[in-house]
Amino acid sequence: SPFLNSVVAEGCTDASVYNRMILPASFGNKNKEYWDLLNGVVMWDVGAERQVQLEGPDAGKLAQILSPRDLSKCKIGQGKYVPLCNHDGILINDPILLKLREDLFWFSIADSDIWFWARAIAAERGLDVKISEPDVSPLAVQGPKAGAVVSSIFGDWVHDLKYFWFAESEINGIPVAVQRSGWSKQGGFEIYLRDGTQGTRLWTIFKEAGRAYDIGPGGPNWCERVESGLVSYGGDTDTTTNPFEVRMGKYVNLDVPDDTIGIAALRRIAAEGPRRHTLGIVLDAGDPVRPGFLWNPLYRDGRKVGDLTNCIFSYRLHKNIGFALVARECKVGDRLEARIG
Repeated sequence: SPFLNSVVAEGCTDASVYNRMILPASFGNKNKEYWDLLNGVVMWDVGAERQVQLEGPDAGKLAQILSPRDLSKCKIGQGKYVPLCNHDGILINDPILLKLREDLFWFSIADSDIWFWARAIAAERGLDVKISEPDVSPLAVQGPKAGAVVSSIFGDWVHDLKYFWFAESEINGIPVAVQRSGWSKQGGFEIYLRDGTQGTRLWTIFKEAGRAYDIGPGGPNWCERVESGLVSYGGDTDTTTNPFEVRMGKYVNLDVPDDTIGIAALRRIAAEGPRRHTLGIVLDAGDPVRPGFLWNPLYRDGRKVGDLTNCIFSYRLHKNIGFALVARECKVGDRLEARIG
């Protein structure tokens, strides 16, 4: 990403590949990065959250065709968390949609090639819209002190942004969009850099502004996101998962137009009821497990009832916790057997 040189200089120790880019995960002290997120402020290079840009007279129409969430009342400057599904109602991404103009939208995507999907659907429907990947790379500032840092740079108006709403701005000639959002439950902002040549400058601006608040580097924090119940598309979902199974049903509007991709299947699933649902799970095992997407089987009375999709040691609970994608018959309070090999 445009922030790579800064990330290397900060001493990044752990990273993954996400949307064909490096996504930094840690800078060598995961315990400190966790508590800084909960009590202070951290900055993350999340440039791997790539944008799929829809531009043209039919941009809004295509956005609605791709999303089973009703976008008819979405305003310029508003963002919405939306599921994207295939024709069978299977979740294929869970981006944030940003409406910049009536004819310009971004899907800030999770890890999958939605460009190809959007282009194929637009061509199939004969829509007048251009799909591209713009020069846009988000920098996240997260934690209870994030507002103080961001407002010290842009002004107090950032406090008036509602969640997922954004405003286009600039700092020292660097064009950005400032959105109240981020992949944590601790509050914060994502700064969408709109000039990839300015990554180091933007990183330095936030590092200097955050110095008074002991800002530190980090990455999307696995422990905090599991504690907060945030689902990871592609990690906590498989190739048969629909939105209702991962607590995204409230983002599906069944009365969207009939030409919306997957809506017929989603109406059927809603009527019949999903086969599975996601619950939190606390493991009895005391030793901290190595974090990861496990997809280890879960059993009750010797019969498989689902899967443990991920697991992490919780710094707050001092227990191993994770997500269980299990049959609807499983309820809160049930005891299951996890076989972790």
